Amino acid sequence: MTLPGEPLPIARMPAGTPQHVAIVMDGNGRWARRRGMPRAYGHKAGVDNLLRIVRASAERGIAYLTVFAFSSENWRRPPDEVSALMELMLVAVRRHLAELQRAGVRVCVAGERDGVAPAVREAIAQAEAQTAGNRRMTLTVAFNYGGRWDLVQACQRLVASGIAADALDEAALAGQLALAHAPDPDLFIRTGGELRVSNFLLWQIAYAELYFTDCLWPDFDAAALDLALRDYAQRERRFGTVGSETPDVVVNG
Repeated sequence: MTLPGEPLPIARMPAGTPQHVAIVMDGNGRWARRRGMPRAYGHKAGVDNLLRIVRASAERGIAYLTVFAFSSENWRRPPDEVSALMELMLVAVRRHLAELQRAGVRVCVAGERDGVAPAVREAIAQAEAQTAGNRRMTLTVAFNYGGRWDLVQACQRLVASGIAADALDEAALAGQLALAHAPDPDLFIRTGGELRVSNFLLWQIAYAELYFTDCLWPDFDAAALDLALRDYAQRERRFGTVGSETPDVVVNG
């Protein structure tokens, strides 16, 4: 799949379309095993599918797409798989960055960079610098990321800045999080059938609508995305209020 050769036109967001979608791209390994292939084969298929979903998301008016590519807990996986994932990050940047640039997609990477190889850090910096001026859509790749790490590093930054205790509020903390460049996700999608958030965007998804599907990530296509978006559009987001439901009738006497 290739993204359009020219920047996509700025689309009006249809009513009920989330501004920000976050996805846990789960199921690559199982997808590969079902085909008698190694897990690395599934991860490559997952990267190819991500490019398809980037295009589909942009076409549907989604302004921010955040995906969980490599968790800080994934270091516990077999060394050969971790090595393959690191190499895949490099290959993905080299192969797809020009396409994302032409499509007007801004690339951001959220996560701890000190723990990854210098070549990966350089690729990340290149992707962010080359696409910094794009405004069609923001793609954030959570790489070597964990929600608890995110909260800890935000607190460390605030402490280092000398912030007073009475000045520490939600806005101050949110401004130091790895996704400070994006609004909180409206819709959280997890593929692969697991019913958990797995330490992803713990602060940011406080009021997100959660959507779980058995579909394995390489098979999660535009039609599957539309199912999630239709489900989202039917929900009433209350943010702690009572919403538009009919008020209780109090009968006197």
